[in-house]
Amino acid sequence: MLKGPFLSKDFIGANPSYEESKIVMLGMPYDCTCSNRAGTRFGPQAARLESIGIETYSVYFDSEMDDLNFYDAGDLEYPFGNAKRALDITEENVDCIYNDNKKLLGVGGEHLITLASVKSVLKKYDNVAVVQFDAHTDLRKQYLGEELTHSGVMYQIAQLIGFENIAQIGLRSGEKEEFDLVKKYDTLKTKKEQLDKFKDKNIFLTIDLDVLDPSLMSGVGTPEAGGLTYLELMEWIMYLKNFNIVGADIMELAPDVDITKTSSATCCKLIREVLNLL
Repeated sequence: MLKGPFLSKDFIGANPSYEESKIVMLGMPYDCTCSNRAGTRFGPQAARLESIGIETYSVYFDSEMDDLNFYDAGDLEYPFGNAKRALDITEENVDCIYNDNKKLLGVGGEHLITLASVKSVLKKYDNVAVVQFDAHTDLRKQYLGEELTHSGVMYQIAQLIGFENIAQIGLRSGEKEEFDLVKKYDTLKTKKEQLDKFKDKNIFLTIDLDVLDPSLMSGVGTPEAGGLTYLELMEWIMYLKNFNIVGADIMELAPDVDITKTSSATCCKLIREVLNLL
C-alpha cells in the first residue's frame, strides 16, 4: 500500500470540498486562436505546479489562503480548433458555478474564453461591468475573417454590456480602429479614481498577464514592452477591494516560453491576491 505523503495536484491552499467552497478555480486550457505564440493551454497546469513554491500568506491582504475557501476544479477539456464549442463548454460549466451561488476564478488559456464567463455572469447578475487589465485593446471586429478570437474578445463583450460598462487599464497596443473605439467610449483608465463610477456595478475582473512588462512576464503569447510593474498592478488590485467583484479570470500564461518560470511564479502570486477580491 502507498504510504505517502503526496503532493496535491490542486493549487496550494485549495479546499478539497466543492460543496463547502465559495470560490471555484477553473482551468481553461484553450489557445486555438492565439495569433502569435501558442502554448497558453499549458498555463493552468503550470500554475498549479508552480504554486507549491509560493507562500500561502498574502502580505497585501493580511490573509491566509486556507481562509479564502476556494475549490480547484481542475481543467476543462476542449476540442481542438472549435472556438464555438470551447465557449459553450466553458459557459455550461461556469453556469453551474453561479447556479450553486459560488464565484469563478478562471485561469487560462487564451483571452477569448472570458466571453463565455461574462455570458454566465450576465445570467446571474444585472448591472454588470468588466474591468480589463491588458496590453492590447482586444477590440477587433474580426481577425483573419474570424469573429471569435482572443484579439476581439472585448469587442464581443461590449456587444453584451455596452462600451460604457468597460474599463481598460494598461493598453499600449492595437489597431488604429481599436483605439478609435477606446477614445470614442473613453474606456482607457489611467487613474484609479476613474473606476469609481463602477462602484454600484457587479464587476467581472479579467487580467491578461501581458499587462505586465515582459521584463517580468515574458511567458505570454504577445509580450508588449512598456507594461505595468507588479507593484503597479497590485495598487490597482488593492483599490478594487472596495468594489463588488463577482468573478475574475487570469489569462494568457504561456509557461513554456519562459524557461526561468518567473512568469508562472508571478501568475501564482497574482492568483493568490485576486482570490482575496472574491
